[in-house]
Amino acid sequence: MKRSALVVALFFAVSLFAADKKPTYTKQEEPIHDTIRTLRSLDDKDRAKTTAKLALKIRELPQSENKVRLATTLATLSTEGDFGRDTLQQVATTLADALHDQPQPPENGQPAYPYVALAQLQRYEHVEVSLEDPQFSTALDQLRAMDERRERADFTLTDLTGQSWTLKSLKGKVVLLNFWATWCPPCNRELPDMQALYDKYKDKGLVVLAVTDEESAKVRPFIAKRKLSYPVLLDPGRKVNDEFGIEGIPKTFVYDRDGNLAAQAIDMRTREQFKTMLATAGME
Repeated sequence: MKRSALVVALFFAVSLFAADKKPTYTKQEEPIHDTIRTLRSLDDKDRAKTTAKLALKIRELPQSENKVRLATTLATLSTEGDFGRDTLQQVATTLADALHDQPQPPENGQPAYPYVALAQLQRYEHVEVSLEDPQFSTALDQLRAMDERRERADFTLTDLTGQSWTLKSLKGKVVLLNFWATWCPPCNRELPDMQALYDKYKDKGLVVLAVTDEESAKVRPFIAKRKLSYPVLLDPGRKVNDEFGIEGIPKTFVYDRDGNLAAQAIDMRTREQFKTMLATAGME
């Protein structure tokens, strides 16, 4: 099953080190940990301010494994919407500083998750990162390789009505490909905005394809209740999810009319952010 950014973050927080499944936070760390867990309850304006403040508070903590945990968890939650470049830069700087002071061991020969989270911020959120570490460099190389794979990717899936959709057959259209699930809160927040954009641009050549690995019996009433009209594709066995390297959700990819990967998002996007992505693909 795919995981939301929060699930990934919490999984990381409790399993980063096998010998320390349940980290004990100090009096200085505990309020930071507690506030991070409440971020989703805040409106976007307050969440942006709180996220930036948390980044600075984490940066002031003494060197420790908990500092890396907190910085990484904050990083995975900082991309759920549009909280501003300055906020993301504070988060990235905090995580880079924490990893500089407390390098992490590789995980099964692969870069540890904190390096991947930092690499994603640099590549997809376009923040500046200053960290000379082989794991960080490897994580960036792996992201580039995965993007090249997504550029070449093709698939055929069936939607809830029984119609088949093949990605490469949609040249001439702008395609917004979204990976999601009914149980994922950030995914659910995107749905009305994607529907609004689909209504606005479908006659101009926009195709929205929403891919889920859930069963139709669960997805169908969920879609009907929300009156979503764009195609929802079923991915039994997660073959397409795996082809695109999907771990946390939501994830969105936009292909231009020539079939080139023009833009992508590693987390939830707002309507304005989606519009920016579509504009990159030539959809005005």
